[in-house]
Amino acid sequence: MLKRLQSRTLIPTQIAGYAATLLVGVTIVMLSVQLYADIRPVLTQQTDVFRNHAVTLNKTVSTLSNLNRESLYFDDDEIAAIQGQPFVKNVARFRSSSFEAYASIALGQQALRTDLFFESIPEDYIDVRSDQWHWTTDSTFVPIIIPEDYLNLYNFGFAESQALPVISQSAIEQVAFTLRLTGHGRQRTFQGRIVGFSGKINTILVPESFLLWANQEFGEVNGENTSRLLVEFSDASDPRIPTFIEGHGYNIKQDELENSKMVFFFRLAIVFVIVVALIIILLSVAFIIMSLNVIVQKNRDLFTNLYNIGYSPRQIARYYQRMVSIITVVDILIAVAVAVAIRGIYLEELSRIFEIEGDMSPILLSAAMLIVVLVLAYNYIILRTIRTTVEPKKRTN
Repeated sequence: MLKRLQSRTLIPTQIAGYAATLLVGVTIVMLSVQLYADIRPVLTQQTDVFRNHAVTLNKTVSTLSNLNRESLYFDDDEIAAIQGQPFVKNVARFRSSSFEAYASIALGQQALRTDLFFESIPEDYIDVRSDQWHWTTDSTFVPIIIPEDYLNLYNFGFAESQALPVISQSAIEQVAFTLRLTGHGRQRTFQGRIVGFSGKINTILVPESFLLWANQEFGEVNGENTSRLLVEFSDASDPRIPTFIEGHGYNIKQDELENSKMVFFFRLAIVFVIVVALIIILLSVAFIIMSLNVIVQKNRDLFTNLYNIGYSPRQIARYYQRMVSIITVVDILIAVAVAVAIRGIYLEELSRIFEIEGDMSPILLSAAMLIVVLVLAYNYIILRTIRTTVEPKKRTN
């Protein structure tokens, strides 16, 4: 009997309006959170060159650099200042050769010779993996890693213009050459061979143990000047990174800087969409609360009579609590189904470009949180509205 009386007080159009706005808002929130979880690893992980978002950092070369070459080097204070930044996880130095080196190879009656320079970085940051990448003082073999661009320049530039044969990576890795180091009046010969090609490190790399030894034995420079650093970021999308780099006159590859900016703007766009969706949800909540207030005020006498004949505010409110809670839960479950379906569509497209391994936990977690928050809030608000309507106000003397 009580439910029949209360069901007549409902306004179907208001219930439908609440369900529609809530569905739209909840679906947008779920999709935004899920999209961010799916795309963020793709934008922030750099698996092709360095681990953990490390980039090569150097100072900007200007016209005055020829007059003061020392301005191109990082001193200990500058390195410590970079290391102390909250978004920097670690800083490693590029070590450069300070001796003369050249490589030669015999081709029949002819011999080819070229001058070389070497650099080294900590082994953990090298993108090429080779079981030959090691050196000890009793070794006569020196492994070398060169950039892929060097071979591409030869194959598609020099070889094309000179009608020379092109060379594959596997073929050039089989070629051994003589490597001669000179300095301090000393000379020593090694056997060298290319053991890998770096996709992004634009320098000729040798093992760090070899370069430290060679600089000590043949180097002409007292001490080591550091012109390039390997900076490992804790989060490459931190918006403070571009500001810090540009503010101190440092330079990194533009695509690495643009990646950081892209992730920042992606985050900003996602936050904006989520805020808009939350506003829609809040409007739907305000809409249903106003509708319930209208129902309560319009049927004030009915609720007061029910209270006077023995029904408690909790019993009167229970029907509306259940009704709103059921609509809310069903609406959110429908939103989950819609969000999952839309995710399947965009994953099908993105999987052609990126490898995405995320799951649907962001959708499910956000749905569970919204159900708990909204149902508890509605139950409290409805009971409070009924109670303040039917119970007589306490008078104070």
